[in-house]
Amino acid sequence: MAAGEYTNQVMKEYLKDEEFMNDEQKQENIYLTMEIQKLETELQEATGSSQIKEDIPETKMKFTSLENPEDDSRFSNISCSFQVSSRVPYELQKGEALITFEEEEVAQNVIRMEKHHVNIMDIGVEVMAKPVPLNSGVRFQVSVEVSKMKVNVTEIPDELPENQMRDKLELSFSKSRNGGGEVECVEYDKQAGSAVITFVKTGVADRILKKKDYPLYINQDCHRVVVSPYIETHLKKFQVFSGVSKRTVLLTGMEELYLMNEEVVGDYVNIHFQRAKNGGGEVDMVKCSLIEPCIAYFQE
Repeated sequence: MAAGEYTNQVMKEYLKDEEFMNDEQKQENIYLTMEIQKLETELQEATGSSQIKEDIPETKMKFTSLENPEDDSRFSNISCSFQVSSRVPYELQKGEALITFEEEEVAQNVIRMEKHHVNIMDIGVEVMAKPVPLNSGVRFQVSVEVSKMKVNVTEIPDELPENQMRDKLELSFSKSRNGGGEVECVEYDKQAGSAVITFVKTGVADRILKKKDYPLYINQDCHRVVVSPYIETHLKKFQVFSGVSKRTVLLTGMEELYLMNEEVVGDYVNIHFQRAKNGGGEVDMVKCSLIEPCIAYFQE
């Protein structure tokens, strides 16, 4: 249930429309989505160790170049950042209800009055209005940067000593007939069978990334290594927060209504607290829990 306090500002769409995306930008989109999912996994592991479990919702993302989608070679990097906040869960017990008002003043007035006599299908019920204390939530910033000067290379065969393979990669990715260009440096990980190739000029990485693989000749044998964008991700400004809901009120004392339909009871509660003479006002939503406990989620 959405109730009104905390930011659940999920990752926003980076720029405009998918029809303006070229092939390499679409490929970057895919890899960026994978990186975000990886960060979410790392976050869950990190928060799990401190006894905090959060539900980070998924959001589709689209990425395009900043100005001219047809010519973005002048940019050395594409970067973006996202502010993410978790939904805050609240366990609603049997005989309780949550009512969310459109205005904070109305909710606070209902809490100040404390006791409310509500008629539900000819049954008079005295309910108590209380604030809703919320559990801890988390917010953090994800920064993603896609290099236009580097490419990742994987599935490199383990057939040469480390120094020789590094030289072989530099020679191979320098060949213009294969879309390559002058190489600035090669970071080779023999154990992982991967490397990061940095080029001197922009545009070379884009040409190579138009292909899914790249030819690597070793002892006259042609091996196809996999190329992908070089992406750096950072998790920043991790914060744990907690508080009290301002627009939502907890109603208790409805245990005797457990045989009634929750939706019907919710309608009667809504009608009662809509009326100004009862100290209420415009109601956003009502959630009752009469049969068994349930979880409500708060977001801004």
